[in-house]
Amino acid sequence: MSLDRPKAPWPYDFLPAVPSFEVTSSDVADGETVPAKHTAAGGDVSPQLSWSGFPAETAAFAVTCFDPDAPTGSGWWHWMALDLDPSTTSLDTGAAQDMPAGVVQLRTDSGSVGYAGCAPPPGDYPHRYIFAVHALGRKLEVPADASMAFGSFNITFNVLARGLITPVFANA
Repeated sequence: MSLDRPKAPWPYDFLPAVPSFEVTSSDVADGETVPAKHTAAGGDVSPQLSWSGFPAETAAFAVTCFDPDAPTGSGWWHWMALDLDPSTTSLDTGAAQDMPAGVVQLRTDSGSVGYAGCAPPPGDYPHRYIFAVHALGRKLEVPADASMAFGSFNITFNVLARGLITPVFANA
């Protein structure tokens, strides 16, 4: 794989613009390397996330993790959790393994349900992992067997605001 191929475009540039809010983490940070425990080799442990400053009319949240740099032509979905209660403002480390009742997690591009850790091809440049928290105007009620594309479509057309945190990871 050539390391000089161009990086993928920023996926949110192609969606309708929405206000942003703050997303923080005690586990990952913008532009910093993802710790090993949050990778496929390290046990697929979802990172801690917290958010604030979202619209008061938020009816639900969705949390996603997407790698636009995967050499697939369509990126790689690592996580999609839908219909978190609007009173939820954080997820603990490893929360994807035990989400509250009513939260739907869709099958990742790795084939698992929940969070699939970072796993770019060996030798490739650092990939961006976009952890997004989406404030939604309504619960989505997407079936658990829906595709990530269907989940993303529903997020896009019901999002009020979005917060992002984007760490990076590369396999040597």
